[in-house]
Amino acid sequence: MKITRIEDFHVDGGWDVWSFIKISTDEGIVGWAEFSEERARQGLTALVRAMGKQLIGEDPRNAGLICAKLRQTTQGVGIGLQSLAIGAYENALLDIQAKAIGVPVHALFGGALRRRLPLYWSHFGMYRAKNPKIFEEVVGEPAVRCLDDLKVAAALVPQRGYKALKTNRLLLDPARLKGATPSVARGAGPFELNIEPWMVSDIVDQLEALREGAGPDVALMMDLNFNYKTEGFRRIAKAVEKFDMMWLEIDTASAAALSTIRQSTSTPIASLETILGRRALLPFAQQQSVDVAIIDVVYNGLIESLRMASLLEAFEVNVAGHNTFSQLGTAITAHFCAVIPNFRVLEFDVDEVPWRSALVTRPLDIVDGELLINDLPGWGMDINEDVAREHAVAR
Repeated sequence: MKITRIEDFHVDGGWDVWSFIKISTDEGIVGWAEFSEERARQGLTALVRAMGKQLIGEDPRNAGLICAKLRQTTQGVGIGLQSLAIGAYENALLDIQAKAIGVPVHALFGGALRRRLPLYWSHFGMYRAKNPKIFEEVVGEPAVRCLDDLKVAAALVPQRGYKALKTNRLLLDPARLKGATPSVARGAGPFELNIEPWMVSDIVDQLEALREGAGPDVALMMDLNFNYKTEGFRRIAKAVEKFDMMWLEIDTASAAALSTIRQSTSTPIASLETILGRRALLPFAQQQSVDVAIIDVVYNGLIESLRMASLLEAFEVNVAGHNTFSQLGTAITAHFCAVIPNFRVLEFDVDEVPWRSALVTRPLDIVDGELLINDLPGWGMDINEDVAREHAVAR
């Protein structure tokens, strides 16, 4: 079997652009994977196209060897976009390898340890606050412009069977917007990211609205991203202890700083979604920096992600799947979550544009807030190219 053609597709996801790789072979078997050029990853498509030229004529069943060669040829420029491109190719090659022998990808790694994956409703309120017109006119659901709107929307979480939600730090006070986006609020200053008392109060008010709207049985999470420094993260973590949260999510480049934050609070800390590869992960594991580690399988590729999860298992840390992608990206991440022993929960964007499910040949099976694992070959779905072209975005 030989690789004959590589194509990329880019689709309007409403508030993101979903990007896909299609690898065709001389035996008619096709492999699919997802990547993302959103959120400061511009240029990844050009890199994917350039890297793909090296794969023409290769046997796609040699996924590990091909990706090892790609890493070797790019190691001089460190990790970053190169790793994201290799991760996408790794996942598409695994899709082909599994389809070639008629098994699901999870069977290549010992099979599923579990058949149902608990999901949490991610980015709750964020897309509704950032894209109110899309939500009201395209999705047909209410937007979020104030805390009362957020409270009303939160009631949807238990109604739709989900047992946990994760929100972002929303800036909903018109007096404080001053040109800022309502969907993610940062600390003061473009570089300093200093915390101010009103920021902490706003976070508490937001979580209180979510608790009141969702009820006492829905677990709460909040993602603070890289938006504060260590001092700010510590103050927020202390202030939200009363909510008994599932976790507070924090991104920082310092394993020591993250460990300090974790030790200063009873609020569980989750992080590491931006970490690429085992070597970058190791200091965070050694310093016991997190209660829950978040791994992105679309970024890292499934093989490297499994190695990262194994490393974390040795440090008694459970893993959540990072997943801000289309249904294909969710399926890829689900195969990872199904086979690792130290699984915690899988992220899922419930809010969607109407064509999201139509974009794949077989939509996900979600029952009572859990994703069901099947035994269909490969990822269990392909991209519907007609729908992809109908909602195409130029790249």
